[in-house]
Amino acid sequence: MAKGIAKKPQTDNQVKHKAIKLVISHLKKKVSKEFIGAGNINGWITQMEELLGKEEFQIREYIVMRKNLNDLIERTLDEEMRFKLRDSWYSLGKAIDKKVKMS
Repeated sequence: MAKGIAKKPQTDNQVKHKAIKLVISHLKKKVSKEFIGAGNINGWITQMEELLGKEEFQIREYIVMRKNLNDLIERTLDEEMRFKLRDSWYSLGKAIDKKVKMS
């Protein structure tokens, strides 16, 4: 038998946290170019990174942040960027719903 290090099982919240962090990382790359409203989106990203930095994972806070992102998307004038942001909004929803894979 192969000896391996036993992995500590992850919780749903740990999986969600990691997935959300990945979505935010991709979103930062998308908004690297200047467009009208970029400051608002970057401010939202900063708030989200602060939330991700907290030890305690409160799903309600992430849901509120997702709603705030939706509001920012609706106020974004650049149509191409709005579509890109909408994709991130959708991915964020999937990340929030993510659960540990059962094997």
